[in-house]
Amino acid sequence: MENPLQLKCLNHVSLLCRSIEESVDFYQNILGFFPIKRPGSFDFSGAWLFSYGIGIHLLQSENPESMPQIRRINPKDNHISFQCQCDSMATLEKKLKELNIEYVKGSVEEGGIRVDQLFFHDPDGNMIELCNCDNLPVIPLPVDAIHSCSLTNRNVGRQQQLQAQKIEHPVQI
Repeated sequence: MENPLQLKCLNHVSLLCRSIEESVDFYQNILGFFPIKRPGSFDFSGAWLFSYGIGIHLLQSENPESMPQIRRINPKDNHISFQCQCDSMATLEKKLKELNIEYVKGSVEEGGIRVDQLFFHDPDGNMIELCNCDNLPVIPLPVDAIHSCSLTNRNVGRQQQLQAQKIEHPVQI
């Protein structure tokens, strides 16, 4: 596979915050990140945290009141996913309940392999996923098979549905 931009790895994710203090507390005490030195030349408030080989850069919103309202938890929304090293997702679920963190359960099954998921929000509504994703193998697709991805399959299904409608309701000429 080509790497035209010579990418090495994902370095960090930046997140806009209503309150740096609340977000630091969440990422440090709930997700296990630790604060790291942030360049002093920045002329805006923020905090950098690091763990699991990735940085989280928290940026103080200039207008916290205008930030989008926290929406309902939707597993199909943008999110950051953390692979967990626990024996049971029930253990994580119990911990989220103890912490009074609202969450939604999900699962994916493929070829007899099951991945369990827990979705919840950080204090600013950014969604977090915890999963046992290492159960599901990463299998590269051949270049010519890219067109068979689920989006294309969904579009093919939609085309078949439209075709069926044309058969059921033929247009008279």
